[in-house]
Amino acid sequence: MRLRLLPCALAALSAHTLAHADDPVIQRVLVEGARASQLGIADSANAGSVSQKELEMRTIYRPGELLEAAPGLIASQHSGEGKANQFYLRGFNLDHGTDLATYVDDMPVNQRSHAHGQGWTDLNFLIPELTARLDYRKGPYSAREGDFASAGSASITYASRLVRDVATLSVGQNGYARTALAASKDALGGALTYALELLHNDGPYTRPDDYQKLNGVLRYSRGYANNGWSVTAMAYHGRWNATDQIPERAVDDGRVKRFGLVDDTDGGEARRYSLSGVWRQTTADSASKVNAYLIRNQLDLWSNFTYFMDDPVHGDQFAQPDRRVTSGVNALHTWHAHRGDTLSADISVGLQAQNDNIFNALAHTEARQTLGLTRQDHVVETSRAAWIESATRWGDFVRSTLGLRADGYRFRVRSELTGTTASAGDTLLSPSLNLAFGPWQSSEIYLNYGQGFHSNDARGAVTSVEPLVRSRGMEIGLRTEAIPKNQTALSLYRLDFDSELTYVGDAGNTEAGAPSRRIGIEFSNYYKPVKWLSIDFDAAFAHARSREVEAGQEHIPGAVEGVGQLAITASQLGKDGAWEGALRLRYFGPRPLVEDNSVRSHASTTLNGRIGYRFAKDLRLELEGFNLANKRVSSIDYYYASQLKGEAEPHEDIHFHPLESRSFRLTLIKNW
Repeated sequence: MRLRLLPCALAALSAHTLAHADDPVIQRVLVEGARASQLGIADSANAGSVSQKELEMRTIYRPGELLEAAPGLIASQHSGEGKANQFYLRGFNLDHGTDLATYVDDMPVNQRSHAHGQGWTDLNFLIPELTARLDYRKGPYSAREGDFASAGSASITYASRLVRDVATLSVGQNGYARTALAASKDALGGALTYALELLHNDGPYTRPDDYQKLNGVLRYSRGYANNGWSVTAMAYHGRWNATDQIPERAVDDGRVKRFGLVDDTDGGEARRYSLSGVWRQTTADSASKVNAYLIRNQLDLWSNFTYFMDDPVHGDQFAQPDRRVTSGVNALHTWHAHRGDTLSADISVGLQAQNDNIFNALAHTEARQTLGLTRQDHVVETSRAAWIESATRWGDFVRSTLGLRADGYRFRVRSELTGTTASAGDTLLSPSLNLAFGPWQSSEIYLNYGQGFHSNDARGAVTSVEPLVRSRGMEIGLRTEAIPKNQTALSLYRLDFDSELTYVGDAGNTEAGAPSRRIGIEFSNYYKPVKWLSIDFDAAFAHARSREVEAGQEHIPGAVEGVGQLAITASQLGKDGAWEGALRLRYFGPRPLVEDNSVRSHASTTLNGRIGYRFAKDLRLELEGFNLANKRVSSIDYYYASQLKGEAEPHEDIHFHPLESRSFRLTLIKNW
């Protein structure tokens, strides 16, 4: 039996927690104050877990930025606060989530065949007070993960039982106010855990975002994390005004203020309701897990990126309504086999199924009033998958994980405008192999190979493009703890896509891109020299190019080249140990904005921080600061043609969304 070290915050799940049913290990040991060691556990240098305590110490402007705890990942925003984030990882502009598989409590967050963008990942329903941990991995190296997981995956786990109940009250600049309550109570032989969140935020914009959020979670659980079950209900409602990206030329000549806008009727409204359940059973020789979910998502989104280029009279605003019900079930079983003291194997099999029943559209609007419909569709997208994975320890210094995944998709699209119906289907086999050598001198070497995919939008899959797009990845990595109190990971990878196929929701059609290749290097380091101080540093560089294209047109617009973060976190400072604080410096490197690299975005470096004081064991006050240097930089940049009112013709220009100006938030936290 090998030990698995996990952070102390996992005690929120159970005081006597054993391994999850889907983990290839049996026992956990909880370690106070240090990041969990991945030696002897992880099958690559790019996988890891971030504890509740580490997540609490992060300064986040919006919930989606929790994913930045995964080294090399950047989350940004180009519109109002209620809209899904933009994500960047491993040389990708992942748009709103394509090729980044995201889960919350085993429920997929990515939305397939979405009105605005494939893989739409809206994390605004996330409640940080309930987050027990974040698990991440990068590359298509696991048979357990399929659609959207080629660049990486992130899985957020909520606590089934809180160690301490918590209430928070926050106020800040730019109309920010938030209150949240999260608590657990014994009930009917189990635990009832609930949370409620209310939030309002205007942002620094000329027209306030007026983002209003109401969010709640209710969970009943019995047993423990490895032997037990739970049922969870979630509900989220948000609405907002949007200050979308604006053209540089209009800011330079004073027609639009830096935090101004062109169309003052852009915005949106989102609702999400879900019911999910999970059952786990673990014995000395096997482990089983079954989870099921039912999710209702609704979105109304109004945007205007070209202003008056297509319609000089009414403007170019468009609406993208999306209504869907997503249902699914995942089941897995693991057999543990041991032969002597040196040979052991975990053989896991899994079945997955998901169905999306979708109604969405693209409409030309003015001030949110419909002028005409471009398309209106009923989409039914169904997928089934089976996978098998064998994790074997071959003696003291060699481990292997061999996997095979089979996916089958069925697409059916009915046009509500023409009455025509089209169908398509596709299947794919995805093998993977991971080898780990060590540990020697507290170090391990990894070799990884895998094939993955992302599904294309159903509206293109039934007409002109391949439904499933193949990816192939390979990687060599190193993880070492040879230096005392220090953890280092280094990886060199290559990731190829057969075609970067995307549905362009803003235009209502599907575009097939050329094959692509990304080669990159990632480095992350965690150092905890003393109990009260930790220093995190991670950096990543990627070389992304299209293949089989005209010479000089190889650059991929928006492909991030370099990112990095440096964080210093201190706790238990002062004579009575009541002070704590953190600073985080984030570097978001330049990107090509056109294929010939003649136009590039600017790099940005920003600094966020927090300081906290504990008045008593159960009461503390925190001050968070964002963009402390008040940098005038962009959150995101695009290059395309647009036409403002009064302009005689369209102009190609950089369009940017400014990073929010320096602001502060004060939070009072009460535990009991």
